[in-house]
Amino acid sequence: MSVEGPWGSRDGSKSAPEPAREATRYSARHEAPSQEDKGQHPVWAVVSTLLMAGFLWFLTGSWVVAGAVLFGLFVHEYGHVLAMNRVGMGPARIYIIPFLGGLAKGQREPKSEWHGVLVSLAGPAFGLLAMIPFVAVGLAMKSPEWLMGAFFIAMINLLNLLPAPPLDGSKALGPVLTRVHPRLEQVVLLLIGGLAVWWGVSTGRFILAVFLGLAVFGHLKRGVWRAAWGQLSWPEAGRSLALYLLTAVVCAAAAIGALLPLTGGAVEPAFEMGLRFFGLGGR
Repeated sequence: MSVEGPWGSRDGSKSAPEPAREATRYSARHEAPSQEDKGQHPVWAVVSTLLMAGFLWFLTGSWVVAGAVLFGLFVHEYGHVLAMNRVGMGPARIYIIPFLGGLAKGQREPKSEWHGVLVSLAGPAFGLLAMIPFVAVGLAMKSPEWLMGAFFIAMINLLNLLPAPPLDGSKALGPVLTRVHPRLEQVVLLLIGGLAVWWGVSTGRFILAVFLGLAVFGHLKRGVWRAAWGQLSWPEAGRSLALYLLTAVVCAAAAIGALLPLTGGAVEPAFEMGLRFFGLGGR
């Protein structure tokens, strides 16, 4: 057995190679979190939920619509939680952020960009299930208010697919853009983020504009965009883009479908109502 000195073996024998530090860091980052996230404190979770409910009522003037948006928020985030737990990021937790929305947080980073894409799209896709009770009650009671609640659920999920940081769309489409060129994600997403801020200001959605503005600034300040575990493969990039577009189409179709009973089944008026949500249609 050799005795190691500061410059290697004293007896001339070769010492064992040092394990790769990067591999060790990778394993530690993805397999065992340093400290498990206990989640939001129950008291603060209740307070945050009540504040969020009151804020939504203030914006919409309807407890039914406010309740729909809040319920849709929980279902949306639970979709992320299910996906995180499925790909080994769990146990994931849900946080309610007063006046802004919700956040699903895993215990670990995703093991690949593909897993990250799946997690980001799981929220909007699963979140559409929250529409079911509101559509059912709206049709049974012939209540426009309940149908509008379902519409808002669909539109919130669609809005989350906007490819602007930190919305789900940026996390799903960003890796696809990086596959084309490492800098393309930064240029495109920051451009879209800037346009989203301008849209929020020009249409009077000032809270959303401030939220997106702070998020874009945070991404610029952070500097690092892609994780160290590599890019999507080209087949994964193709599947990611297809899933992103499919999720967006389904969300848009669900929103229009919720409005059809209000327009007598006419698609064009329902489509125009949907555009007005984004401030794009006529008054």
